[in-house]
Amino acid sequence: MHGYVATTDFSWFTFLSERQPLDEVNFWQPSAHGFNLPTGTPFFFKLKKPHYAIGGFGIFARYAAATPRLAWEAFGEKNGAATFEEMNARVTGYAAAPGRSGHRVGCIMVAQPVFFRDEDWIEQPTDWKKNVVSGAGYDLSQGEGLRIWEACLARAGGALRGELVAADGPGVVLAPSSADGPRFGAPQLVRPRLGQATFRVAVTAAYGGACAVSGEHSLPVLEAAHIRPYTKEGSHEVSNGLLLRADIHRLFDRGYVTVTPDLRFVVSARLEKEFQNGKAYYKRDGQVVTLPATRTDRPDLELLRWHNENVFEKDAA
Repeated sequence: MHGYVATTDFSWFTFLSERQPLDEVNFWQPSAHGFNLPTGTPFFFKLKKPHYAIGGFGIFARYAAATPRLAWEAFGEKNGAATFEEMNARVTGYAAAPGRSGHRVGCIMVAQPVFFRDEDWIEQPTDWKKNVVSGAGYDLSQGEGLRIWEACLARAGGALRGELVAADGPGVVLAPSSADGPRFGAPQLVRPRLGQATFRVAVTAAYGGACAVSGEHSLPVLEAAHIRPYTKEGSHEVSNGLLLRADIHRLFDRGYVTVTPDLRFVVSARLEKEFQNGKAYYKRDGQVVTLPATRTDRPDLELLRWHNENVFEKDAA
């Protein structure tokens, strides 16, 4: 397994370290130029000169491009700033073409971050190259990668124990594998527990910033809807989400509309019987919804079936 050692802004780091525990953070790029890591990759916060140290780590969850405003509305202070104006000033200061229409920041969304106390910082990789700007990958099964990974797990201790699961099943080893040494067993990818902010940005990106039903693109009225609510054992996985215009989201949550397992938008007769209106929605009844381009981001059909059977009501009582 490989990890990623990311060059980290010290102001971002100190702001967030004073606010932990946190379930997720946005390690944003001033411009969205892409970022490709497998979900579940350990992500290390490497502090620059004069510190030259690993100050903490988390688990890479998702990457998506977003407007600075959407990134702020989703993550708030978890962007590493006290206000949107402060965050936007940093974006403007770093970005190659700040302030242009349609500018996007890159949201590197990191789950379950841990920030160490100063005395617990770990020496950066001894083979770190001075010309590295953004970060570098390391093999966590040997050499400097293994040293950093084991040191991070040892310092994190109970902060992460029980919080991570292997990508293909339970069993991440967060306790020493022997009584007389710090070894933690074979490194393995883990499936991060996604947070609400990551869910919102990821669902918005997956649907191309357009409502799955109406095609509306105005971001202020678009919401990431859970198919199975988080309060009813639903997850923040993108496959449990739909990007919906706010009014359609409200109707979806109240069971007046649904999306069937054959991916059609359906409107309940209750809407007309109870309120004597709803023409704007009935004209879309039966239409196929728009899906994300990435197959794994598309709605889970079993979750849609759950919504059909447990939330949607076809007829008025």
